[in-house]
Amino acid sequence: MEDMGAFREAVLAWAASDAAAREPAVAGDLEERARELAARLPVRTVVLLEGLSDVAAVDALAERRGRDLAAEGVCVLPIGGAMSVGRFARLLGPSGLGLRLVGLCDERERDYYARALERAGTEERGFFVCAADLEDELIRALGIARVTELVRAEGDERPLRTFLRQPAQQGRAPHQQLRRFFGTKKGRKIHYGRVLVEALDATDVPAPLEALFAGL
Repeated sequence: MEDMGAFREAVLAWAASDAAAREPAVAGDLEERARELAARLPVRTVVLLEGLSDVAAVDALAERRGRDLAAEGVCVLPIGGAMSVGRFARLLGPSGLGLRLVGLCDERERDYYARALERAGTEERGFFVCAADLEDELIRALGIARVTELVRAEGDERPLRTFLRQPAQQGRAPHQQLRRFFGTKKGRKIHYGRVLVEALDATDVPAPLEALFAGL
């Protein structure tokens, strides 16, 4: 039985084909596959997120709240960076599959998102802004001491100490150091996307993430 994962993979393949400007017949077949799955499941909303660590955080919060987003017709989709939002909005929004689009973006890309969504005919109001990124929001919500405890509990205390001794980290604010540390090893950022969300108190969910869930 095909599920939301199949739709996600179909959309990513379609977007990759569109980006590579392949022959129209190929893109057409991929679009038809995505369109068929969207109707069959059915899909009503797509959450556009920049990367897999954001997906891990959203999935973790959904689990904490007892929500099965796939069963609700919500697809959580990593778009591979902010510069891809226009393509995904065009393929999935009013001019494509006609799905409702929501998501998170970083403050530095806010204007880019606004322009890209406007070109695609998609409302900006479903997108919520993180100050630096979602990891930064989570670190601030938990506090430096708590995040450091979590790093220790996950067995990463020694790598963190080594990282903090690097000249490039001297003079940086602690939350900036931790945010950078999470991105220094493949898979670590994704892992801590889930770990940080699971450690949050119910009342401490960062505002952009809370607002996203309120609209789902």
